[in-house]
Amino acid sequence: MELGSILHFLQGKSILVTGATGFLAKVLLEKILRVQPNVKKLYLLLRAADAKSATHRLNNEIVGKDLFRLLKEKLGANFNSFVSKKLTLVPGDISREDLGLEDSILREEIYDQTDVIINLAATTNFDERYDISLGLNTFGVKYVINFATKCTKLKVLVHVSTAYVCGEGEREGLILEKPHHLGDSLNGVSGLDIYEEEKVVRDKLSELRQMGASECEIKEVMKDLGIARAKLYGWPNTYVFTKAMGEMLVEQLKGNVSVVIIRPTIVTSTFKEPFPGWAEGVRTIDSLAVAYGKGKLTCFLGDLKAIVDAIPADMVVNAILVATVAHANHPSDTVIYHVGSSVRKPLRYSNLQDYGLRYFTEKPWINKDGRPVKVGKVTVLSNMDSFRRYMFIRYLLVLKGLELANTAFCQYFQGTYLDLNRKIQIVMRLVDLYKPYLFFKAAFDDMNTEKLRMAARQGGVETDLFYFDPKLINWDDYFLNIHLPGVTKYIFK
Repeated sequence: MELGSILHFLQGKSILVTGATGFLAKVLLEKILRVQPNVKKLYLLLRAADAKSATHRLNNEIVGKDLFRLLKEKLGANFNSFVSKKLTLVPGDISREDLGLEDSILREEIYDQTDVIINLAATTNFDERYDISLGLNTFGVKYVINFATKCTKLKVLVHVSTAYVCGEGEREGLILEKPHHLGDSLNGVSGLDIYEEEKVVRDKLSELRQMGASECEIKEVMKDLGIARAKLYGWPNTYVFTKAMGEMLVEQLKGNVSVVIIRPTIVTSTFKEPFPGWAEGVRTIDSLAVAYGKGKLTCFLGDLKAIVDAIPADMVVNAILVATVAHANHPSDTVIYHVGSSVRKPLRYSNLQDYGLRYFTEKPWINKDGRPVKVGKVTVLSNMDSFRRYMFIRYLLVLKGLELANTAFCQYFQGTYLDLNRKIQIVMRLVDLYKPYLFFKAAFDDMNTEKLRMAARQGGVETDLFYFDPKLINWDDYFLNIHLPGVTKYIFK
């Protein structure tokens, strides 16, 4: 594995980034522009109808974010001209051939100029509509690879996946950095056929439209279909199922393209750069922090000894950049890198419980009435049976009482009944979606990633700038002084 200066490699390079408005993509863009202003060009693929709407998305969803404040302070009045010179907006759609690029001149320019493609486009909703998730997370990969084969100067394609493509979450032991192959399934059912899945979606949509189903009905059926197909083949939800199929297409279609697959675990706020604690969007464990800090989470399902594999966003971005340089111009078997913490710096749900209590007791959230929200220790239920009993006593008995009162008083309590019933259904669905991860005892092997770290230390990489070793993290300090303050600042509404 040959490495060298990452800064030198980035100089004069043109890089195509898909999914440019996503959390990780923004951290990546900011990092490259800040540490290597002599990068030649960053082509940003944005889902947009035209250049005007793409520019609107750039200003509102990317460079307008607080994440870019250090770069703005550094460049001052030159910031806008620098950005317009370095960034080229590419209105398009990853779920279409040629990435939906309508501008043939721009398309040919990208074919001729691109040195690196970093594919970050994805929908991360666990229960996304199956047609949308399949289009972005699975067939989007096909279109990216087809596009890559037309880029005459391309040195490497980096595909960002997720460590949880491993499948059904209730597993123990070490999950290896090994690829998924076409036809793989984890439930002992007959081989998975990606193109058959596309047909299943097409047929179901056709059937629904012939029946005159509403858009709302189609959405719910598509969500349920995704979960059902995922569970049939051994994955817990639509997101990881469609990401696994995307990896299968990488293996099938890459040809002579040098490809790297990066599999991050649960991505959290920045550890150090551009500053500690930048976060965006309610991510997996942050949804718990928000609900708890606002006093809405008194009960939790899970195993307090189970591993929460978290990794800060800037470490993931650094791993992407180092892997890019390591595999440029080296077509070979696809190399997979787990970027996580469960082997080298394990974190458990009991830690999260403790950090939440300590942080929000000392710095309570102030609600709309101007009063601090008091938090207590969360009741943690260790299995589904105890959770169902808790829900029955706490909520379902109340619901049953409302139902009876509603009948007796001519539907007077109908609104209250429907509201409570809806909340219960949402909670039960979320528990069903997240359950595999709340009892996750496995750890993600990162032997390949450790080899990459060793090569970086020995090969002239600026390791102070491109750090991605979880051993650097003190979890107590990170959660209490960086992550939870960041979540409170950027995510709490």
